[in-house]
Amino acid sequence: MKKIFLLIVAVMATTFNTSAEQLKLEDLTRGAYSARGIHGVRPLNDGERYSQIVDGKQIVARSFRTGEQTDVIFDVSNTKGDIRLDRISGYIMSPDEQTILIETNRQGIYRHSYTATYYIYTVRNRTLVPLSDGGPQEQPAFSEDGTMIVFVRDNNLFLVRLLFNNAETQVTKDGEFNKVINGKPDWVNEEEFSFARAFTFNADGTMLVWIRYDESAVPEFAFPLYRGTNPSRDEFAAHTGAYRYKYPMAGETNAHVSVHSYDIKSHRIQQMKLPLAADGYVPRIFATNDPERVLVLTQNRHQDCLDIYAANPRSTECKLLVRDQVEKYITEDPYKALQVMSDGFVLMSERSGFNHLYLYDMNGSLKRTLTSGNYVVKAFYGYNAQTGDCFFAGNQEGAQYQAVYRADAKGNVVKLSQQQGTNNAVFAKSYKYFMNVYSNITTPPVTTLNDAKGKVMKTLEDNAALNAKLSTLHLSKPEFFTFRTSEGVELNGYMVKPADFNASKRYPVVMYQYSGPGSQQVLDSWNVGNMGGCLYEHFLTQQGFICVCVDGRGTGGRGAAFEKQTYMSLGLLEAKDQVEAALYLGSLPYVDKDRIAIWGWSYGGFMTLMSMTEGRGVFAAGVAVAPVTNYRFYDSIYTERYMRTPQENGKGYDCNPMTRASQLHGALLICHGTADDNVHYRNTAEFAEALVQADKPFHELIYTNRNHSIYGGNTRLHLYRSITQWWKEKLRVDN
Repeated sequence: MKKIFLLIVAVMATTFNTSAEQLKLEDLTRGAYSARGIHGVRPLNDGERYSQIVDGKQIVARSFRTGEQTDVIFDVSNTKGDIRLDRISGYIMSPDEQTILIETNRQGIYRHSYTATYYIYTVRNRTLVPLSDGGPQEQPAFSEDGTMIVFVRDNNLFLVRLLFNNAETQVTKDGEFNKVINGKPDWVNEEEFSFARAFTFNADGTMLVWIRYDESAVPEFAFPLYRGTNPSRDEFAAHTGAYRYKYPMAGETNAHVSVHSYDIKSHRIQQMKLPLAADGYVPRIFATNDPERVLVLTQNRHQDCLDIYAANPRSTECKLLVRDQVEKYITEDPYKALQVMSDGFVLMSERSGFNHLYLYDMNGSLKRTLTSGNYVVKAFYGYNAQTGDCFFAGNQEGAQYQAVYRADAKGNVVKLSQQQGTNNAVFAKSYKYFMNVYSNITTPPVTTLNDAKGKVMKTLEDNAALNAKLSTLHLSKPEFFTFRTSEGVELNGYMVKPADFNASKRYPVVMYQYSGPGSQQVLDSWNVGNMGGCLYEHFLTQQGFICVCVDGRGTGGRGAAFEKQTYMSLGLLEAKDQVEAALYLGSLPYVDKDRIAIWGWSYGGFMTLMSMTEGRGVFAAGVAVAPVTNYRFYDSIYTERYMRTPQENGKGYDCNPMTRASQLHGALLICHGTADDNVHYRNTAEFAEALVQADKPFHELIYTNRNHSIYGGNTRLHLYRSITQWWKEKLRVDN
């Protein structure tokens, strides 16, 4: 009877599995399982409401308490004047919220920069007029009183005065492509300091301050452009074209950076007397409430010292307020998180060994340490000067988690978010409410409105439709795990098994990773995995694989000591840890140690190659997408932050996939786009030649006119189908 019962159960399980829907690559790559969210949210001045774009046609105001719409601030179908818009792509409100810059026709340039056509919308009378008739604009911003707007066009700054019939003045005239840029960063500063606007008004709107980049001496890089399709570049139908831009590689000449001011009344331009080395950086400037003070942040080329200056835009004098110097390097976090208040500012720093927040007055004196402890502050949401409360996200519950917290004036920390996983917040300007976005590795994002104590008042989006769709797929639950390497290092990982997992079988394994400094892939978040929700991993489990991800040394969430172990030798320890992970997996009774593969994109592609050439030969196959193959080929700011220059650290740079090509073990597929402005196709071309000369077999997939993200038309589907087929062939899976 027992045997008959087990047979019936097995038949029922088989019937259930075959009736469940299967994930399809076509659906995954076209976004059929994309989660819904609340986008374009801006907290409003009244502290009770927020604004957001609806359907690309309206900007509405909603209550932070109820989520209910309270007002239509802008509607494309309800404006005065001769201009008629179909859709909008963004908006920028004046400080008093009475004027709005309406963004249309956004055209991307690099990661953060883009051009757009902007219109000035006056809320009171619903009039809509062009910001400028001289062509698309970049990064416009209002003066504090809302009467002026500055924008960038063709590398120059332009000023529009709303009180003078929108009169337009060209502030700078020396801007020129590939030579001089005013008010916006060059490629490398934009990419590695994560910003696109490099100017600000002073507090009373009498002065404009901006960063100027002279990239005349920076080496130029060019890559070919073909006709291609989706889109078709018909201008290159007969002859190949090229895109040329300034791209400083490690150890090469960077743009010369300086800070300038413009007196709006007298039109006088001056250079600020900033104590900055010729090869130094200015990653941000901030206005303060004092017209005679603009905060200017500078870094040395080694990026281990951050200086904050109070710069007087009229006298051009600059006074050092704070010097934050840490061991090895400073990450991007301080620039992203710095908040200026009426009487001071909050700075993020790793000076204690963990990322924390520090409150300074405007004279540069430390008033208070806002957060402390052996955990990492992941995001800073704001400081309430009236109560002394600080609002932030941190990982007190463990490296793979993120919660929203309040630290009061006495340093007491209270968790505000309700559920364990990954939480992110947008606070009302009054700090009485916040919008929370929660997810975990099995739960798509849930967006709620919460009160000051964290109580959920309204659920705005729970992705019920996506959950219903996912429930038909019969997916397994990813499992977190830890293990200890032969060197005694404890590492975190997660594993996705087939839904019909059988512990008596021996499965092939596909390991996915990124591994870059400060990154984290092992998170209790819906955004993990190659496509979010581990959905590509789940797709692979349906083909008969187990999928695994491990964060090795150098990754984030565990403090500076763990992260900065890879300093001066990128790839060495990280590759050892991926090999150790494969050895650990191979020791499990349900894993076939001879059928383990590894793959990754960008830094993950670099790490794939480093792991497959590590020497211990544990990987049967690998896929490197858009990989760096030699950090001498990569940009100066990123590379030197972790490696210093090749002139200083030749040994560190010499440890790379190209010098280890003869040690390649396993079947290798390399994928790259020919128009990758970030990790140039040159990386793959040079590595391919190294493999040829080392007599090592490999395969390449090259995507015409595609950038670092490799998408457009049918490209993504082709890429993922090819990668999947590679695993099936090389790990001997028939499905």
